[in-house]
Amino acid sequence: MLKLHTRCNLACDYCYMYELADTAWRQVNSAMSDRVLDRVCERIADHVGDTGRPLRVVLHGGEPMMVGVDALVRASDRVRAAVAPQAIVDITVQTNGVLLDDRVIDRLCQAGIRIGVSLDGDRRANDRHRRYANGRSSFDAVDRALRSLRLRPEHFAGILSVIDLDNDPVSTFDSLLQYDPPAIDFLLPHGNWTSPPPRWSAGDTLYGDWLVAAFDRWYDAPVRETRVRFFEEVISLALGGTSRIETIGLSPVATVVVDVDGAYEQIDTLRSTYPGAVDTGMNVFDHSLDEVLEHPEIQDRQIGLDALSDDCLACPLHRICGGGYYPHRYRAETGFRNPSVYCADLGRLIRHVLPRVHADLAAVLKGRLQDGTPDAGNDASPR
Repeated sequence: MLKLHTRCNLACDYCYMYELADTAWRQVNSAMSDRVLDRVCERIADHVGDTGRPLRVVLHGGEPMMVGVDALVRASDRVRAAVAPQAIVDITVQTNGVLLDDRVIDRLCQAGIRIGVSLDGDRRANDRHRRYANGRSSFDAVDRALRSLRLRPEHFAGILSVIDLDNDPVSTFDSLLQYDPPAIDFLLPHGNWTSPPPRWSAGDTLYGDWLVAAFDRWYDAPVRETRVRFFEEVISLALGGTSRIETIGLSPVATVVVDVDGAYEQIDTLRSTYPGAVDTGMNVFDHSLDEVLEHPEIQDRQIGLDALSDDCLACPLHRICGGGYYPHRYRAETGFRNPSVYCADLGRLIRHVLPRVHADLAAVLKGRLQDGTPDAGNDASPR
């Protein structure tokens, strides 16, 4: 994840970058220099080597579009040139969408950059939190961008949407679906045991109830209308698979952040916990990406079951929830060796999904046995 710009043109009141525990962004330059970017490209090339391993680069911020589309495209081209022809690079920009217009979108598409946009629902839902600093609505600009993006589906990465309990889950899902996104990611607000999420109370499952309603709307559709990555990963884990994301399951962390000044950081949602939580003391000038993997706090997020608290290990769901998202486990007195602050909510969702998926899988297999359809290893086996 490359932080190309540390400032933002919105003032979202839940933002982990500007509104929560860590204010270090005030002390760094606003944009990544060519000197830092050149060194980043060298480090990426060294890391890939001749392995041909696939690489995903997310151009991020702040708001990355504030560097300008030409600078963003140049950064993308330089990353690709650094690893060509050894590796295929998937490059995505994650943006709030307000600076996207047809010209900018066309330029990004021509450069092979996929576009992810943040939106929390319809106008009322979105404007509860995602406004300009002067209070003005951001909805119209993002709505125009998404209506343009839906015409370029191959370059549309999807929509990130932060859950707000005041927004109806089914209406929220339907309002996002009108843009034909290939994927929707529902994100739990960043809270922890020391700074709980909005309207959270120990043992309550308000967020879990919200997720269950959204899951049923998605899962019960007669055809798949879009992917919801969090739900897909829960289903995969419920069927004995593994997770491909950090927010659920026991898969090791797979992301490193490079800040605008070249500092290597842990995933930047850790800024929601305490000042300095993202710091590694390492940078692109003095350390390789392979050295970053040896950092003790990153190692803590690589060790799966060994990182879980005793409470988690005693729970029968721990191999599915994985203890919850790492930043959500924080408690000032005990660090990160705790269940997620959303423990009850994750349990509510998982216990709802498990019987539904298992019953449907059993029905599919029973139907195949009755009609004589082979079910051992053929390419029609259920996902």
